[in-house]
Order: sequence, then C-alpha cells, then structure tokens
Amino acid sequence: MSPREAESDTMVPPPRKTARLYGHAATEATLLSAYKSGQIPHAWLIGGAQGIGKATLAYRMAKFVLANPEPSLPAVQRATSLDLDPDHPVARQVVAGSHGGLLTLERTANDKGVMRSVITVDESRETISFFGSTAAVAGWRVCIVDTVDELNANASNALLKILEEPPARSLFLLISHAPSRVLATIQSRCRKLMLRPLAASDVILAAAQAAERGPQDAALREAAEAGEGSVARTLALLGGDALGLHHRTAALLEALPHVDPRALHALGDALPLNDRVALRTFIDTVDRWLTSHLRAPDVQANLPRLARLAEVWEKINQSARETEAFNLERKPLVFSVFSMLVEATANFPSRA
Repeated sequence: MSPREAESDTMVPPPRKTARLYGHAATEATLLSAYKSGQIPHAWLIGGAQGIGKATLAYRMAKFVLANPEPSLPAVQRATSLDLDPDHPVARQVVAGSHGGLLTLERTANDKGVMRSVITVDESRETISFFGSTAAVAGWRVCIVDTVDELNANASNALLKILEEPPARSLFLLISHAPSRVLATIQSRCRKLMLRPLAASDVILAAAQAAERGPQDAALREAAEAGEGSVARTLALLGGDALGLHHRTAALLEALPHVDPRALHALGDALPLNDRVALRTFIDTVDRWLTSHLRAPDVQANLPRLARLAEVWEKINQSARETEAFNLERKPLVFSVFSMLVEATANFPSRA
C-alpha cells in the first residue's frame, strides 16, 4: 500500500484496485480506439472533477496496455472495453504495485512520516531512470501522475523534459482536477481527455458497490445527491456526520458576504484534530462552491473579479493542504477561509 492509499479513507477503494468504471464508456472507447490504431499519443491529460473516476480510468488503461503490448493482435482489435480479468497476472501485479512496466508519481510521506503537500522534483526525476534504463519487462512502459496539479515547479520541469523526447512505447497518463491550470508547455504535449461528472444513477451504483450497501439505501442516495457526480465525495459524505457538516458549510457559503461568527465557531468545533473525513468534507464543500462561482458567466465576464476569486482559490487550497499535512488546528482555517471569501465576494451581485 502506498502512503497516499494509507492516507485515504478506507471506504474509498484505491483506483489501482478498482476493476469497474461507471459512466465513462465513451471516454474509455476514445483511449481504446487510439491504442488500436497503433499510433496512440504518448501523453494524455485526463481532466475533470475530483472523485469521478479519472485515476480508475488511467489504471484500467495501464493494465490493458501492459497486458496487451501488441495493439495489432486480433484479441486487442476485438476488444470493446479496457476490461481485464482481475486474476490476470498483469492486473494482480498492478494492484500489488509490483509491475515493472508501471511507474506512479504521487505525493509521498517525508522522513517524519508526514504526507507532503506536493510531488517533489526527486520523485519526478524517477521518470528519467524509469524510461531511460533497460526495460524491466518487455513491451510498454506507463507512467501515471496522480495528480499533475500537485507537481511543484521543479517537478513539472523535470517531467516536461521526458515528455519532450519520449522513448518509444512509452505512455503518460496525467491526472488533473484543474487541467486549465496545468503548465502550458505540459498541456501542449498532451492529448486532452475531459471527464464529465457522473450521472446520479452511476454514482449510486458505484458508491453502493464500494460501500457494500443497496442502491436503494436512503443515506447513500442522499449522499449521492450532495456528491454532485463524484463517487469519492459521495462515499466521504456517508461517514459519520459528514453530510450534516457539508450542509452546514454550504449554508454559510450561500450567505456570503455575510457571516455569523458564532456559526463559524461552531463549524470549527465540528472539525476535530485527526478527523480527516470532516476536514476533507469542509475543504471539498468550499472548493466546489468556489469552482462553481469561477465558472459563473458574471464572474467570467469580469476579469478583476475572476482574478481575485482565483487568487483566493489558490490561497485556500494551499492553507487546506498545509492544515491537512501538518494536522493543524481546524478553527483558524475556518475563520481564514471565510475571511478571504468575505473580502472576495463583498461586491458580488446577489445570486438569489
């Protein structure tokens, strides 16, 4: 198990271990068709909202390519999906993290066991030895970056060097929650593949399978409604008081630029130390509120307002990452977030 998987909530299955993908058959067909052609682009930027299956799709593609290294073979040409038998040796090796043809770049823990907030340059440089050394296995070599948003500046530049001169039979699958903010030089070397939020029916089916609940479960359906097309978010909202915390945070956000200090104190008290689910629920609710406003036509048409809100989005995400990485007190984060949002939305027109 990777440090990132250990950090994750146990209810959310790691993408490398998720065999089935819901709701993205057309997008998956795009990858499969490109591979069958024998001229697949060497790098793909897979973008979309968090928790909708981007990493699962990347691992499905990696497993399929590593198990079927010759796209011209009849078995590959007949394939209608990226499905691979979970008992296939390649599938088992990828799940175990032991396949020599797959490299995953993701955040890791530092020497003190604390999860870093970024992917470092040393980790990114692993691509040079991975793609430059004698192949550990015959066939393709695949690199999954989960996520490219978390590469620091030096790590982005190190990755760019290998993207500029990719070796033969190399495949890069770069995952991003905000693809428009990825380094332009990296974007230019990738084919973009955008995933839409899942339909509610697909979220319910996927979450029901992961949570081992029936699709008619009332709590699951309520969480799916609040999950806005994200399986990961739906599963997180099923934990403890997460759904109530989401509704409380959403109500405070909708009241902006007005805030009730007593409500902020109460919200901070509802985010105890060591409760990652509660913290992530708060962060995710704020992040989605900000994202929806950044995409709003009135904000898009007002460049100063857009720039101000984008800057706040960056600062809030950085503060959230530091609070989570170092397990800091939550209440100062709550007040800091709403202070920035009050200032950013002070002159916004009413959205009622």
